[in-house]
Amino acid sequence: MASLPPPDPGIVEGRQGHYAGAVTRLVAFAADVGASWGLFTLGAAALGFFVQLVTGATFRLSQHQLASGLALLVWEFVYFAYQWSLGGRTIGMALLGIQVVTREGHAIGARQAVLRTLTLPLSFLFLGLGFVGIVLTRDHHAWHDRLAGTAVVYSWDARAARLRWLARQPGAAR
Repeated sequence: MASLPPPDPGIVEGRQGHYAGAVTRLVAFAADVGASWGLFTLGAAALGFFVQLVTGATFRLSQHQLASGLALLVWEFVYFAYQWSLGGRTIGMALLGIQVVTREGHAIGARQAVLRTLTLPLSFLFLGLGFVGIVLTRDHHAWHDRLAGTAVVYSWDARAARLRWLARQPGAAR
């Protein structure tokens, strides 16, 4: 594999591999809440349509509070754990260019993804004190990061995103 050309001196050093900041993580989480809620709503509508198609009876998940709450809880677990176990990022994290990795910087596995998902609600307890570490500590760890042995880092930068064939190659004929 050919190496990338050396960076131009005028380009600011990329953030790739650095701990992700509080604002980036918050915006990514907000995007995930929106995406997750939208997908859950579509799934509930599809379920109602399918039940009506098969049985002829009208069914709305929202009319069954216990079932709706349990379905939402299971969906949120699957939404986060599945995506984190596959690539270390959710939809919102991918949009913002951040990724969950181990403390050593390696890809997380299914066990750590599940543990991180199960401990995420702990960071919300006690008025959100579990998130204070994202702002105050150098490694930007929340409680669920510490418990799962993970970190959130930037996973892209402008130099890495360039298309190689458009990059100026030294000695290339124009």
